Amino acid sequence: MERPTWLCGLWALLLCAGAALSESQPPVTNLSVSIENLCTVIWTWNPPEGASPNCSLSYLSYFHDKKERRIAPETRRSIEVPLNEKICLQVASQCSTNESENPSTLVEKCISPPEGDPESAVTELQCVWHNLSYMTCSWLPGKNTSPDTNYTLYYWHRSLGKILQCENIHRRGQHIDCSFDLTKGNDSSFDQNSVQIMVKDNAGKIRPSFIIVPLPSHVKPDPPHITSLFFKDSNLHVQWENPQNFVSPCLSYEVEVNNSQTETHDTFYDEENKCENSEFGSKVTSCFMMVPGVTPDTFYTVRIRVKTNKFCYDDVKLWSNWSKPMSIGKKPNSTFYISMLLIIPVIVAGAIIVLLLYLKRLKIIIFPPIPDPGKIFKEMFGDQNDDTLQHWKKYDICEKQSKEETDSVVLIENLKKVTP
Repeated sequence: MERPTWLCGLWALLLCAGAALSESQPPVTNLSVSIENLCTVIWTWNPPEGASPNCSLSYLSYFHDKKERRIAPETRRSIEVPLNEKICLQVASQCSTNESENPSTLVEKCISPPEGDPESAVTELQCVWHNLSYMTCSWLPGKNTSPDTNYTLYYWHRSLGKILQCENIHRRGQHIDCSFDLTKGNDSSFDQNSVQIMVKDNAGKIRPSFIIVPLPSHVKPDPPHITSLFFKDSNLHVQWENPQNFVSPCLSYEVEVNNSQTETHDTFYDEENKCENSEFGSKVTSCFMMVPGVTPDTFYTVRIRVKTNKFCYDDVKLWSNWSKPMSIGKKPNSTFYISMLLIIPVIVAGAIIVLLLYLKRLKIIIFPPIPDPGKIFKEMFGDQNDDTLQHWKKYDICEKQSKEETDSVVLIENLKKVTP
């Protein structure tokens, strides 16, 4: 049975189309790169010349590290990235969005990092969004930088419409910081965008530094305000007001209770939403917590701090400052403690003196002093000088001579008596 002529023609057309699709297409043309705002890099290109008319062109693009691979029909691609290093984009054309499609030869276009000595660029550049109202960026000077360098900070956000310069630059030792207003508006996507930051010097001697600040990951709330403390059923009830611009489900709390009697403190964390609006239509939210195991006779000092949580923000480690402390309970008698501080040293000093006297007397009893022979002879003979000693010597010689003469006379008399 012979096939219809039209069926054979269709089959041949499909084969030709398949061959055209399987063949590699020519590369893209006129690939160029430009920079918008501070850190927005845009690549554009034109379709390849001589592409097959039966080809539905798509473009494969990725960066030099082969990350963020994408296949799309657009002839444009942009990225928000700090311009501190070289950035390259490679683009190829193909006939479909299929990953297995054979692409054309890759065409690459790069953007170079800013000119200047890398050692002169600022270091530790970081920014924090305070209470969704203003942002503070801080940094340290580079190694090869003069101490009197004057820095300038530029910033851009989608809501601003243009690049602005930060005017409030302050130096605190080696650290330098600058603050600028950045208030969250009614746009729900406001904090889903990033702030682009660039820091350089006025003279152009140092290398510019760039940073991209995702707003949801660098938020620090203001400290809360404690409104009341009271005891009820062996529990301490703590009430406070949240910082403005935040809804309670987006915050986590830490309550610190200091016990003056034991000089210890306990910390309580609260992840639950125990808050309500203090007034109808008010943006200030009142929250509360019950601290168990307390006694009204003890003096307590309470303070609170808050941070953003994972339900609304990316950064969950940036705590606010502590709130002003508030105290409750029976305050200890300061007069008693002052008296004790004065009396105890006196008692200790007296005890030391008595102990030293007792030890001295006990030492005399156990180890009596050894008499000095020189003192004994001195007491017996009194003070003797050289004349007295000579007198005693002469007296001793005369006495010896008299005794010898007497002995001689006695001997002669005895001899006479014996002789007839």
